[in-house]
Amino acid sequence: MVEIKNFDVMVVGAGFGGMYMLHKLRQQGLKVRVLEAGDGVGGTWYWNRYPGARCDVESVQYSLQFDDDLEQEWNWSERYAAQPEILRYANHVADRFDLRRDIQFNARVSSAKYNESAKTWSLTTEEGEQFEAPFCVMALGCLSAPNHPHFDGAENFKGPIYHTGEWPHEGVNFEGKRVAVIGTGSSAIQSIPIIAKQAKSLTVFQRTANYAIPANNHNLDDDYIAEIKKTYKQLRAYAKTMPTGVAFDFRDIAALESTDEERRTEYQKRWDRGGLSFLGGFKDLLFVKEANDTAAEFVREKIRSLVDDPKVADMLCPENIIGCKRLCVDIGYYQTYNLPHVKLIDVSKNPIQRITSKGVLAHDIETEVDTIVFATGFDAMTGALNRINIEGRNGRQLREKWHGGARSYLGLAIAGFPNLFTVTGPGSPSVLTNMLPSIEQHVEWIDRCISDLRKSGKTEIEAEVVAENNWVDHVNETAELSLRSVCSSWYVGANVPGKPRVFMPYIGGFPRYVAKCEDVASKEYDGFQLS
Repeated sequence: MVEIKNFDVMVVGAGFGGMYMLHKLRQQGLKVRVLEAGDGVGGTWYWNRYPGARCDVESVQYSLQFDDDLEQEWNWSERYAAQPEILRYANHVADRFDLRRDIQFNARVSSAKYNESAKTWSLTTEEGEQFEAPFCVMALGCLSAPNHPHFDGAENFKGPIYHTGEWPHEGVNFEGKRVAVIGTGSSAIQSIPIIAKQAKSLTVFQRTANYAIPANNHNLDDDYIAEIKKTYKQLRAYAKTMPTGVAFDFRDIAALESTDEERRTEYQKRWDRGGLSFLGGFKDLLFVKEANDTAAEFVREKIRSLVDDPKVADMLCPENIIGCKRLCVDIGYYQTYNLPHVKLIDVSKNPIQRITSKGVLAHDIETEVDTIVFATGFDAMTGALNRINIEGRNGRQLREKWHGGARSYLGLAIAGFPNLFTVTGPGSPSVLTNMLPSIEQHVEWIDRCISDLRKSGKTEIEAEVVAENNWVDHVNETAELSLRSVCSSWYVGANVPGKPRVFMPYIGGFPRYVAKCEDVASKEYDGFQLS
């Protein structure tokens, strides 16, 4: 008979969300167990070890802020930290707060089922271990379920096939290899320049061109670090007033009310500065297409100036709204196509026909390669949750409830699934913000909620259907105000065949969302049924 291990709270995932959740719940004196599929902490930064992987939020802001000593003792080396450094930081957090003793590694959860009579969640791992707890927190991350598109013949390819989201921990040596990269999203834009430096030849298969802004990355000097640490509190406070939760310079000036010279001056300044703040130059860029066109054309001009071959440059110039897909931050991406051994093949109108034993067949031409890299992104926001058999009341499965699109209340809870919380779930700002402040805000809300329930003697909390419906309607209505909702992006699940087209993150901004969550809690969890 299988032994059932009992805890007060079960947490799934040992990224920053799962680790901070564990730390907070421990402070309540609760018995907590974290289940993690990998053999180490770090979540996104544990799995995504592809060449060139780094954060697109400045490292001094992409960091935890709940502990002053942690903030002061850690020193970031670069403006945009690379994956190895962020993973070291995650391990430092785990060590500093002695978290590993309550984390079980190599424990991938296969099912989570709610027992209505006992009011407990039963979790089972792929190894058959079973756990029970009154509360379950899913801290799976928004970008943690790799998207594996189907290509006929892939099983016949004689060389190795890699996915950027499941990169071998020992690394990959491309020296002397003929390499194909399929995809030109963020992970491709980061990895292609690095792969090109090693490979004998590199062929990139592009379905949709993406906008990328230079990172202008650099090492951080001691004086800058000291100044940041001295003013961290002010920086964090200011960041929390920004829609993205990042201390950007957002200007309350419309592009269409500015002259062409004023627009170009602002765009050039932000291009030279580098990074995602490019879209903060004018307040109407993500709301009025004519304004957006001015920014998009500026970037297209830059691409044409960076790429020597006009035909290749044209292929690399996106035709859609800048910012409706995640804006990418690059280090030498466009210039890579000037190298004689790098080739770009457009498969937007004529998709890849199949993978052969020797390579990739497209346009009736077989490109022979030794290695294939799928840079095809993730089944974002819902994929990791749907890969677990999650059953709520009456045995209803979450993937069945979400068959027509994700539905939740505040991205924190789901009607029909009592005592289940999601960290940065669909319906929260999550991927449209600096993830770490968003994670901290969710964790602290969940921690407070569980504490309030225990103090009041309540044993069950569940989102009400009406509140969930109203929130989903609000999320959709808010998304329709923005140009972000008009194109086929992973924000709406368009990169995964058959996935319902629903704009998943909340676009109303971090401050407005936080105010709503605070209001709900202060009104004795308005929109929730407590029993």
